[in-house]
Amino acid sequence: MNQSITEAYWDELAHPIFQRRPVYLAATNQGLCLVTLPHVTFDTLEEWVGKKIPHATLLHDPVRMSEYTHQLLEYFDGKRKEFTFSFDLRGTAFQVSVWQALTRIPYGQARSYSDIAETVGSPNAVRAVGAANGANPIPFIIPCHRVIGKTSALTGYRGGLQVKEELLRLEGFDEYINKGHSRFQF
Repeated sequence: MNQSITEAYWDELAHPIFQRRPVYLAATNQGLCLVTLPHVTFDTLEEWVGKKIPHATLLHDPVRMSEYTHQLLEYFDGKRKEFTFSFDLRGTAFQVSVWQALTRIPYGQARSYSDIAETVGSPNAVRAVGAANGANPIPFIIPCHRVIGKTSALTGYRGGLQVKEELLRLEGFDEYINKGHSRFQF
């Protein structure tokens, strides 16, 4: 049996926004495919690559990953609002459609799960949108943190509400969060 071997490259980065805990990034030749959240270990990256890119060789390559880490650091430092690199999204067709819809939420704005369900043409699939949002393999870049409840309530985030709040503060919601509001106004 002739199996195609794919190389997956990885690196890590730390930033004060995560109390210097690292996030791990993985990419293929097609683009970025995974960014972990700061509370997970490198084992999570290895398991994900093993499941989503079977038979891949995982290589630590900071040079090949430098554009991804550079742009992410610029974002976390408040110097970047958009990412210019390609993705290698690995999920179901529905998940990918949700993730693509998330990339169209502008910096500094938020949308509800209902809004995203409408955008992907499945207005009754709000829970499925929530599940796809939670399975986003490239948080921060595919901005799942910009999705809030229908009543504008700040809702759960796989990385924790503290991380979600920090990301939203970074994007200009800081005054609203600092006033102790649990809802965002548009």
